[in-house]
Amino acid sequence: MNKKAMYQISYGLFVLTAKDGEKDNGCIVNTVAQVTSAPNRISVTVNKQNYTHDMILKTGIFNVSILTEETSFYVFRHFGFQSGRDTDKLSGWANSVRSENGLLYLTGCTNAFLSGRVVQTIDLGTHTMFIADVTDGNVLGSAPSVTYSYYQSEIKPKPEPVKKKGYRCTVCGYIYEGDELPADFVCPICKHGASDFEPIA
Repeated sequence: MNKKAMYQISYGLFVLTAKDGEKDNGCIVNTVAQVTSAPNRISVTVNKQNYTHDMILKTGIFNVSILTEETSFYVFRHFGFQSGRDTDKLSGWANSVRSENGLLYLTGCTNAFLSGRVVQTIDLGTHTMFIADVTDGNVLGSAPSVTYSYYQSEIKPKPEPVKKKGYRCTVCGYIYEGDELPADFVCPICKHGASDFEPIA
C-alpha cells in the first residue's frame, strides 16, 4: 500500500463502492476521514437508506475512490448521492479496476483509492459510521481533490433561469402572473387598470 494515498482524504468527494455477491454498487459520499495513522485507519459515514450501506454492513469491506477536480458531471450523475437496491452501477463501467479485496475502484477521475476492512460500526441514527483498517491503496494521479463547494460552483450545471410570464404594473411594480391580462383587471395595490400594465420581457 502506498501511504501517500492517505493524504488525499483530508477533504473531498468520493465514490464509495461495495459488493454483495455478484452485484457491485457505489454512491458519492463526502464523509471519509483518517482516524489513526498507526495503524492506517479511516472512517466513512453512510446513510442507512443507501444499498451500499447494506453491502458494507453485510461484507465488512469497501473501497473509496477519491475524485479530482477534473471529474465530469457524468460521474456524479451516474453514481449519485444515493445508491439504489436494484441497480448495478459499476456493471460495464470502463474506468474501474479491482483491488486486492476484489472490489472495484474508479480510475481516470481519481487521484487515489483506499480499501477498508471494517473493525467497528457506530450507529448514528439515520447513518452508520464504519471504522476500517486500510488494507490497500495507491496514488493514481496528482490532480487536486474535488471539494463539495468546487462541485457546486464548477462542475454541477447551473439551472436555467425561470422566465416568468406575466405583466407588471408601471405605476407600483405589482406583477400579474399569467399568459393573458384580463381587460378589466385592476391592480390590487394601486388600483390602476390594465392599461397601466406592460408585459414582462
